[in-house]
Amino acid sequence: MTMYLNLAWRNIWRNKRRTLITISSIFFAVLLAIFMRSMQLGSYNHMIKNVVTLNTGYAQIHAAGYWNDQTLENTFEADSTMIRTISQIEHVTQVIPRLESFALAATEELTKGVIVIGVDPEKEDQLTGLKDRRIKGDYLQANDNGVLVVSGLAEYLQVSVGDTLVLIGQGYHAMSAAGKYPIRGIIEFPTPELNRQLVYLTLSEAQWFYSAPNRLTSLALNITDQKYLSEVMHTLRATLDTATYEIMDWSELMPEIVQSIQLDNAGGLIMLWLLYLIIGFGIFNTLVMMIAERMREFGVLVAVGMRQKQLVGVILIESIFLAWIGVTAGMITGIPMLIYMHYHPIHLTGEAAEAVASYGMEPVLPFSVEPGIFFAQAGAVLLLAGLAAIYPVVRLLRLRAVDAMRY
Repeated sequence: MTMYLNLAWRNIWRNKRRTLITISSIFFAVLLAIFMRSMQLGSYNHMIKNVVTLNTGYAQIHAAGYWNDQTLENTFEADSTMIRTISQIEHVTQVIPRLESFALAATEELTKGVIVIGVDPEKEDQLTGLKDRRIKGDYLQANDNGVLVVSGLAEYLQVSVGDTLVLIGQGYHAMSAAGKYPIRGIIEFPTPELNRQLVYLTLSEAQWFYSAPNRLTSLALNITDQKYLSEVMHTLRATLDTATYEIMDWSELMPEIVQSIQLDNAGGLIMLWLLYLIIGFGIFNTLVMMIAERMREFGVLVAVGMRQKQLVGVILIESIFLAWIGVTAGMITGIPMLIYMHYHPIHLTGEAAEAVASYGMEPVLPFSVEPGIFFAQAGAVLLLAGLAAIYPVVRLLRLRAVDAMRY
């Protein structure tokens, strides 16, 4: 075996220029592939993180039927034992209670329909960073009787910190809901839709306003990492009564995000396979040229007793050598660069930043360093090297020594 390895190694360097060109093409293609895939998967992870921290959490628990009929009649009673049990599930970091419904927000002259969200100020901030979204005023305190208003709504209603906002709606079991609330602060979301219609109350105040004491519309869950989501969902469904509660992860809550990721991923895979096709043709061309210029040599070797299978083995080893050198060089160069980019993402500016921010995401280009990205590229290129060797192998297996020595 050592002899075949030495022979294959010497053969690929008989024409150094051609070998270096082939290795370089593999090197740059692998480098481009891992950068493209890393940025693509990193953007998906970043998108998911933005979605879950903006509002939904990684998962939510509702009363059965709430998601299809989001009314206060489909709320459930807060159970401290259940919340404590959920908090103790492995990988669950926060359990955030909420009471959400609709109301009419009014000032002296203007009105607008809004979504009222009752929250535990401290727990909500741990998930959504609500406190850091303030642009004016103060954040809500425990048992506060004021409200937080999003900037787009405040601008429409022409109100600011210290003004009074009137909320009118329908409470639990058709009770009347009305109240006057001082505006404690103005907050701003990057998503225009959210920035036009949200009003935040403390959970206790929202329960009083809607005449729904100790009732919740949802429990939003935060976990340590997206990769543990399926495990957490399985544990939740095994722990809770699924006839009483519906348990939904972020992909069920935001299916349009999933569709967007799937569509973009399909386009990225097409580009990746086009790149692989270029790599495959480069390796194939090199092997065909090597076979053509050495045909007389092969004929002599077969004539003096070397088996054709042995020749095939040498050619396959040469193919693997070319691919392995290019892949290794690409990995050695690319991995440190991607690790750096993962911790120092590219920050967008100007119109590009504004376009990304309009979708509710931080304007950065993040990179993923999941090991699967690197193993996938190495495996794909080595597979292509094997496929590229099929034609030379078939040609060698059909080789006739007399005909080959005439080249």
